[in-house]
Amino acid sequence: MRALLLLALTAAPLAAQPAGKLPPVAEQIAAATLPLTPDLRAGATVMGYREPGKLVVLREGKNGMHCLALYVTRPDFHVACYHESLEPFMARGRELRAQGITAGAKVDSVRFAEIKAGKLAMPVQGSLHTITTKRENFAPATNSVKEAGLLTVLYIPGATAKSIGITETPQENAPWIMFPGTPKAHVMMAGKM
Repeated sequence: MRALLLLALTAAPLAAQPAGKLPPVAEQIAAATLPLTPDLRAGATVMGYREPGKLVVLREGKNGMHCLALYVTRPDFHVACYHESLEPFMARGRELRAQGITAGAKVDSVRFAEIKAGKLAMPVQGSLHTITTKRENFAPATNSVKEAGLLTVLYIPGATAKSIGITETPQENAPWIMFPGTPKAHVMMAGKM
């Protein structure tokens, strides 16, 4: 489960993009919103690619959710959506990785220092939803996935097991808290598609 979260937060650079054309914008939008419940999909802001190497807004949203068509840049199928309150934190991570800081711990140490210094805002809470599977498990024609890992995360910066009453021990069928006591503290909730 920890691997799923790390995948969600560490998008590979575009250099990892498989050879070939970029997927059509409509496909990127449909795929990127898959982690959301159907009632949230149409209103989400979607970021993806109109040209190689440049993540851009493909569709402006109105419901506070941001989705990323990360499968375009990765060898697997991975898409992620998160609440707009997490955008500064997520955008800063993308900036640092673009600058060549690719180790997750280093990205976090920079962001944590910036949060502590008041340079980077973290919300009181915010959700993240991801789907990860093998690339061949995504069917663009039907916008469906099989054998996919669905992960929902609720960020509660600074939370600990004691402060919210959830174990720190990873659970397969129950929530647990990861990175307790840090700005990146979050409750992990894994599910099946």
